[in-house]
Amino acid sequence: MAVGKEIRTKIASIKNTQKITRAMEMVAASKMRKTKDKMLATRPYSKKIGRIIKHLAHANPEYKHTFLVEREVKRVGLIVISSDRGLCGGLNSNLFRRALADLTKWDSANIEVDVCTVGNKASVFFSSLKANKVGQVTKLGDSPHLQDIIGIIKIMLDAYQQGTIDELYVASNEFVNTMTQKPTVEKLLPVVAEEMEENLGGHWDYIYEPDAKEVLDHLLTRYIESIVYQGLVENNACEQAARMIAMKSASDNAGNLIKELQLIYNKARQAAITQEISEIVAGAAAV
Repeated sequence: MAVGKEIRTKIASIKNTQKITRAMEMVAASKMRKTKDKMLATRPYSKKIGRIIKHLAHANPEYKHTFLVEREVKRVGLIVISSDRGLCGGLNSNLFRRALADLTKWDSANIEVDVCTVGNKASVFFSSLKANKVGQVTKLGDSPHLQDIIGIIKIMLDAYQQGTIDELYVASNEFVNTMTQKPTVEKLLPVVAEEMEENLGGHWDYIYEPDAKEVLDHLLTRYIESIVYQGLVENNACEQAARMIAMKSASDNAGNLIKELQLIYNKARQAAITQEISEIVAGAAAV
């Protein structure tokens, strides 16, 4: 029964694939717990320093840092954080679609864009777009460190201070929950002022030690680094969650396909048996 043998071969092949996807699902689930814990541990710091920096935009220090000053926008910088590997559903494609919406908007306003990419998928995608890439980082692994992305952050900050770019954005995936990852594009520079709390009044400032220039120079740089690093950590958690869901879906689909092929095989086998019985009966009747 040639047809039955071919179907059995397909079933065996799909079962092997299902074993692989189930193993990848379990590995992703294990990695997701670790990356999620790391993400939750770094969130309070990034949120607190972000709030302080946005308060600083309201303050009136003697020294006004360039990161706090708005200017006419002729060129922007964009840091895009993606994964190095695929097999994580639409995580990267959704992020790129979100980033492309802003790229289209800037292009229509005759604003040029410099791009720095984190992750192999973003590097390949923006290379295919022939975007003006000024830096890239790949192969960061499952436990990236801040030192790994200091280089591209410095490229963008130096460009902003020299006036090469007038705004800086970061595009990454935000971890909402295991089932939901939200692609976001956040404006980093110039710092947007936060709404004043009523009890702070109209005019206030921090006390700087040793002086405003030294404190702000270091604090604002740490702020940008913390936000980009937080985006990287969140994107890692998103990647593992998306891969876990994608592999579960693949395993379920493989199971459904196996059931369908098993049914087809049984029908083909039953038809072959019926034909053999008919031939035997016909032969006996002829004798």
